[in-house]
Amino acid sequence: MKVVIAEKPSVAREIAVLLGATEKKEGYIIGNGYCVTWAFGHLVGLGMPEDYGISGFQKTSLPILPNPFLLTVRKIKKGKIYLADIGALKQLKIIEQVTSRCDSIIVATDAGREGELIFRYIYEFLNCQKPFQRLWISSLTEKAIREGFDNLKLGAEFDGLYNAAQGRSRADWLVGINASQALSIAAGNGIYSLGRVQTPTLALICRRYQENKNFSIQTYWQVQLDHQKGYSNFKSLSKYKWENKKLAEDTLKSIQRNPIATVTFIESKTVTEQPPLLFDLTGLQKEANKKLNFSAEETLSIAQNLYEKKFITYPRTGSKYIPEDLWQEIPNLLKALEHHSSFKDAVSKVKWGRLNNRIVNNLKVTDHHGLFITDKIPSALSAKENAIYEMIALRLLESVSQACSKEITNVILQVLHHDFTMKGRKVIEPGWRAIRGNFSDDNEDTIQDLPELQNNDELKIKNVVILEKKTKAPVLYTEAGLLSAMENIGKEIENIEERKALQNIGIGTPATRAAIIETLFKRDYIRRDKKSLVPTEKGMQVYELVKDKKIADATMTAEWELALHKIESNEADATTFQKEMENYATSITQELLALSIVSEIIPDLTCPKCKKQHLLIRDNIVKCPDELCNWIQFRNICSIKLNVPDLECLIRNGKTSLIKGMKSKSGKKFDAYIVMNERAETSFEFEKTKKRNNEQ
Repeated sequence: MKVVIAEKPSVAREIAVLLGATEKKEGYIIGNGYCVTWAFGHLVGLGMPEDYGISGFQKTSLPILPNPFLLTVRKIKKGKIYLADIGALKQLKIIEQVTSRCDSIIVATDAGREGELIFRYIYEFLNCQKPFQRLWISSLTEKAIREGFDNLKLGAEFDGLYNAAQGRSRADWLVGINASQALSIAAGNGIYSLGRVQTPTLALICRRYQENKNFSIQTYWQVQLDHQKGYSNFKSLSKYKWENKKLAEDTLKSIQRNPIATVTFIESKTVTEQPPLLFDLTGLQKEANKKLNFSAEETLSIAQNLYEKKFITYPRTGSKYIPEDLWQEIPNLLKALEHHSSFKDAVSKVKWGRLNNRIVNNLKVTDHHGLFITDKIPSALSAKENAIYEMIALRLLESVSQACSKEITNVILQVLHHDFTMKGRKVIEPGWRAIRGNFSDDNEDTIQDLPELQNNDELKIKNVVILEKKTKAPVLYTEAGLLSAMENIGKEIENIEERKALQNIGIGTPATRAAIIETLFKRDYIRRDKKSLVPTEKGMQVYELVKDKKIADATMTAEWELALHKIESNEADATTFQKEMENYATSITQELLALSIVSEIIPDLTCPKCKKQHLLIRDNIVKCPDELCNWIQFRNICSIKLNVPDLECLIRNGKTSLIKGMKSKSGKKFDAYIVMNERAETSFEFEKTKKRNNEQ
């Protein structure tokens, strides 16, 4: 009997049907010589410090460098302690029982770094010795699964992938555990979380936030002219930018007295725009954030659902290309879209005899090829699923279309002694741009349709206006912008040689970047301000502490990603990498423990409910240590965090100062006092009406 181990029950059921395994048992499905079972994601992980006999945060225990690393069953938090997940224990026992009775194992976890780690950790934890093969597929369609089982690969072929996954897992442990404990000990108040990728990402957000806030905005003025020639109306803009409004107004008056512009320069050039490549996961997340305002995590979740429903290929891909043998399947996928009403018009614009094979590149296909649809066309999807599916389908249509050819014309006009510019565009061959009917990008300079013009032509000026403009600060990161920065961190490196070496390396991987961003939200390090990501007070506090330390160095993190890629391709040694990470963890631990942190003065406050106990003031809550009293006050109220002086006023005097900028559930801002009654219950009191709202 062969045991098939899938990553989750839904995938296991699909595989079982195709293998003819139909008898359902608790935790597995059996039949036709196969037993199909499953994990629930990571059933096994690296042990925590407690598993090595280290409890609490102890300066003398740092750095913690496990040798060997211990594997434990997944744990969940119960109160203040972590206990083994009963569901994980139960499923592991089932996997142990069925593998003990089998001849060999087929690994059917997701075909990527994390999927490999999920199986190998289970295999190692159970001390299993059975031989195993690998099912490596990029789609869950029946055809893909059958072809995968017909071409099973030797498990040893993926040892490099496992070594990289294990190296990443251990590196994150070494850096995260040691750095977090070291900073928490140095701070002396509260728990701080640092991480190998998490902290450089936080540093990116905080640095951009400071650049934005510290930017000195300058006001300037430009003159805009309205022209007409024949039936064409168009505008030109002064090249000069006046810092003095009166001088700009004087220029306007001079032009009004002599409203004629002369063409002094015309240059036309043909621009060819190649079609975009297929989406990889990061590309899809960026596009969904820009166009749909979806978070990276939400996009990944939706894409994973579409994958499991067999509508798209494997979403956690880092490639935008396909191998040569897949090219022959593309025409059938395009024709299948013809039967979907949403794509009929777009498909009709594809030049069937001239499909563009730019996406074909064997050398640039990593673990998985670029993301595209399958031949299973959906008939009913949720609104969000449909939006992501359309995005992927339209990108496929664009990627196989011809290049777009445009003629771009730059014109300079002279009025009196001032130069004015304008830009025109004429589409020669629409190509891939015809799929959506959009012929310019969002960030492209203003382009307009211009009439035929020649040098020395005189154009009448219909109207003159002054435009007030301001210099623009560096824009705050959106999730799309942050994903780009994480993906292209090598571009920020000043050293030319280092920049070349890391030009295609980012921090994190396409599969993990969304989780990193979500971790920053969960840690209360960042928040959303409309579409922008901004640091919280806590996030800025952490950044100020570590911004000059190795833990915040994105370049170093990118170098580790490069090392992991080399381990995956068997070009580098995993043991050497781990030793480097141990040395690094030791170094940052010493750096952080040496920090001199001026702690916030915490007042000694008595519980307003029981009147006996001294309150525990933590980062997010204030609470009574007596479990019978159990009084608690959350510090985050309607998007505003209560500072220590306001907490002291509330508990000692029953009322805070006026708290400004709080947000209601509907998103409306309001100002109010927080007040406390004799039962130690808090509510709002408004400045004008003095009327209390419902209790929080």
